[in-house]
Amino acid sequence: MNLADRLKSPVFALVGNAADSLSRECYVVGGYVRDLLLHRPSSDIDFVTVGSGIEVARAVAKTLKRSHLSVFKTYGTAQVKTRSLELEFVGARKESYRRDSRNPIVEDGTLDDDLARRDFTINAMAACVNADRFGEVIDRYNGIDDLEKKLIRTPLDPDITFTDDPLRMMRAIRFATQLGFTIVDKTFSAITRNAPRIKIITRERIMDELMKIMRSAKPSTGWLLLYRSGLLKYIFPELQALKGVEVVDGIGHKDNFFHTLAVLDNVAEKSDNVWLRWAALLHDIAKPVTKRFDEKLGWTFHGHNAVGAKMIPRIFRQMKFPLNDKMKYVQKLVELHMRPIALVEDEVTDSAVRRLLFDAGDDVDDLMILCSADITSKNSDKVARFRENYELVKRKMVELEERDRIRNFQPPVDGVEIMATFGLGQCREVGIIKERIKNAILDGEIPNEHGPARELMISFAATIGLTPQL
Repeated sequence: MNLADRLKSPVFALVGNAADSLSRECYVVGGYVRDLLLHRPSSDIDFVTVGSGIEVARAVAKTLKRSHLSVFKTYGTAQVKTRSLELEFVGARKESYRRDSRNPIVEDGTLDDDLARRDFTINAMAACVNADRFGEVIDRYNGIDDLEKKLIRTPLDPDITFTDDPLRMMRAIRFATQLGFTIVDKTFSAITRNAPRIKIITRERIMDELMKIMRSAKPSTGWLLLYRSGLLKYIFPELQALKGVEVVDGIGHKDNFFHTLAVLDNVAEKSDNVWLRWAALLHDIAKPVTKRFDEKLGWTFHGHNAVGAKMIPRIFRQMKFPLNDKMKYVQKLVELHMRPIALVEDEVTDSAVRRLLFDAGDDVDDLMILCSADITSKNSDKVARFRENYELVKRKMVELEERDRIRNFQPPVDGVEIMATFGLGQCREVGIIKERIKNAILDGEIPNEHGPARELMISFAATIGLTPQL
């Protein structure tokens, strides 16, 4: 096969000419070749040279205008950057590993050595950029055939591949999820045998793979493979704990693991927001620790939303996720995800909708996506009833927001005005008055306007012994 007609960017001929000037064989390799064959966009362009990759990178940098060269002598690699391109260069190499580390011992090697060390056959292809063989594909391990059959397999013995670098187990599952491919039985069996080896991989590297799984069109595929392979219990035991059904007196609860994956996929169909997807994955995370059996009620999970919200910071720290507004966003959605359901099941009052708008703020639309996704019942009548009531809640939200401007509102009378009116410093009474005004607005007693709020301030203050200062 020849890919000359797809290597259209002038940079490939430019790199090939630079390599020719040094009499070096040079190939674009790995993911870029795979994505060319799949007609997928790719921004990572990796080149392998037989001999020094750094020398070729220097020659390329001299030719490319306004480029920046970075050399990493320790690793024998170099990077050439322009405004629109990021080119990586390395000399062909072979690797060996110690059992306690995924960092290889690297030696110079041939192109065949370099392709053999690649993780999967679909990533073990190269396309020559030298002028006399431009576009010629090197495919020692039938990667093209595996692409056509949508298969993930290792070029060499999978046990060696995964023992050497256990992160490749995560990568296998990630590629299967992203591409909709199947991991061949021999390769998947090797993952299950070597799953404990994932413990030597840093959380940061694991998080990177999980984020790519979560951004996939159907992220449940990856989480199911993580469970089936035995990796999940090592990388996310709290999620593993959702799996299974307990039965008492013939009464069982649903499998919350499969329910969670269904909710995740429902959200993924509606939104590309990866943190909303994480909220979906974590919305029931506290069900195992709140599960109780009541003879009258059956299985209950009281307070799992509040307990789950408290678990989020610890989970984010363990997973090396950012402890910032992203964490607070996920925490908020986990804590509030039962509120719209309660509105659906009870009477949809204006007061309850106002309070939901106030508590959810700008995230209320995402919360409604999550809660709608949480309806996974197989009872079609129940689903239809819930959907109808959700539409009622959403209509009330729009109506009340237009009228009362509740979302993220600040009470029209603030603490400064209260202190000035009654000659107070910072004290408990100021907070009590502010809370009374806020609740009056949310309960619809007064409109969200300064005049009515000030009148209430003065009348309520009198009940706790305060009078305006003249």
